[in-house]
Amino acid sequence: MSTHQRRALVVEDDQALALIIAELLSDEGFEVETKHDGDSGYQAAITSDFDVIILDLMLPKRNGFKVCTDIRALGVGTPLLMLTAKGGDLDEIEGLEAGADDFLRKPFERAKLLAHVHALIRRFERNVNNQIRIGDLQIHAAQRRAELNGVEVSLTPREFSLLEFLITRPGETKTKSEILRAVWGEDFDGDPNIIEVYVGYLRRKIDQPGQESLIHTVRGIGYNMRTA
Repeated sequence: MSTHQRRALVVEDDQALALIIAELLSDEGFEVETKHDGDSGYQAAITSDFDVIILDLMLPKRNGFKVCTDIRALGVGTPLLMLTAKGGDLDEIEGLEAGADDFLRKPFERAKLLAHVHALIRRFERNVNNQIRIGDLQIHAAQRRAELNGVEVSLTPREFSLLEFLITRPGETKTKSEILRAVWGEDFDGDPNIIEVYVGYLRRKIDQPGQESLIHTVRGIGYNMRTA
């Protein structure tokens, strides 16, 4: 049985809220480190190992978007939950595009925060060292990287999420509504044709000349990933 104590980084400039979150996680058995601005949060994230990062959006010195983008650019794949008090869907979309794994709006129930944290860690642990290959395409789920014939494919966070969703369900036809919920989130109310746009982006990056596309269109239903 593992004796590993989980570690959490909380980056929140509201010190009272940071203390509440830290105490909540401590009660769950986490060792918690707290930072109150983006620069110190960034330094902690790139110099220490954590099981989860809870990152506020509106931070002094370096906002949450920038912290997230910067640590992802350095290969830090720690599960990251972004917090915000601001309304509107654009913040959530931008946060996910920056590399956040999940999003929670303030104010939130304590039980909901813990549920999000535990779900993120479970998802990450299932994917650690999980490599999936279809033909010449391979994805490294934990590192959120894709390779084609051994060469890394440059994908945006959204493109990777779409690819991961399809490649982990080979042969299964997924409807547009299922894809939107999984990749864009339950609250997405934009144009569902955004899926077609992103499938097009992926095809240009992962398909090879003279070969059948890896992503099949099932007319009137959705898409599936070929199985070999």
